[in-house]
Amino acid sequence: MTSAIGAITSALGTSGTSGLSALSSVASGLGTTGTTGTSSTSGSSFADVLTGQIDQLNATQANADSLAQAAATGSVQDAHDYMIASSEATLATDTVVTLKNQAVAAFSEIMRMSV
Repeated sequence: MTSAIGAITSALGTSGTSGLSALSSVASGLGTTGTTGTSSTSGSSFADVLTGQIDQLNATQANADSLAQAAATGSVQDAHDYMIASSEATLATDTVVTLKNQAVAAFSEIMRMSV
């Protein structure tokens, strides 16, 4: 069974058209039922995982920026490569912003709890 975090990690870490197939695996992984918790495969802390995902987001955005520059100068071979990279960067950014908002909301809710 594929965990949702692992599927997102694989989707954010890819480039080109393989990223789109990885996103479909995220959708199929989220539709599963009967999951009973998650297990850590590498033993890394949450901060390490978060830092790694932010680094992957920066790499995805840098790739989209370089392809945008190549498209503007006319040196890009296929225009669809730029469009795919741009869509991946937008999707990755939206995902990170949504996760950040949910984390802040959860933290705020925890802080409102009485002891």
